[in-house]
Amino acid sequence: MTEQDEHKAKMERVKASVDRRIESAQEEKGLLMVYTGAGKGKTTAALGMALRCIGHGMKVAVVQFIKGAIDTAEERALKSFGDRVTFLRMGEGYTWETQNRERDTAFAQQAWVTASVFLLDPSYAMVILDELNIALQHDYVDLTQVLPVLRGRPSMQHVVITGRGAMDLLMEEADLVTEMKQMKHPLRKGIKAQAGVEF
Repeated sequence: MTEQDEHKAKMERVKASVDRRIESAQEEKGLLMVYTGAGKGKTTAALGMALRCIGHGMKVAVVQFIKGAIDTAEERALKSFGDRVTFLRMGEGYTWETQNRERDTAFAQQAWVTASVFLLDPSYAMVILDELNIALQHDYVDLTQVLPVLRGRPSMQHVVITGRGAMDLLMEEADLVTEMKQMKHPLRKGIKAQAGVEF
């Protein structure tokens, strides 16, 4: 058997396996997706999902729990889609910058109240809760408040939650969990954050 024959036979087996999984996957529902881990790219992945929804003519809400002080290019780009995107920065900045637990908690609680409204609205195909994992990890928002709202959202609404340190109960509830693992980062080599990459 030639190398090409071996490759073709292997790919036929892979295709048959993939086809069986696709054929057996008949359920359609709104997904709960979690992007976590210490590596870069969690928010970027979530906002990529937002672009997919927008490309299908769907409405998206983005609520940022921590990054409120930072003006970003992706926010400006997404807002250019008009009423298909609601983008709210509702924190005051990273917790190591704010250093005020009481204020951070108050801002996170207000962000959760606002997010809960989107999670009740079936006109939003996707709700992105950026850095909610951080708010949960620091007990600014209680997971026991969050899970019932997630479970009660419209049946076809997708939710994306980002931030390092996702709680085990949230990951168990999720349909998709991706952990970003940091292997290298330019900041550790003295390279500063740059437009188009970090912001």
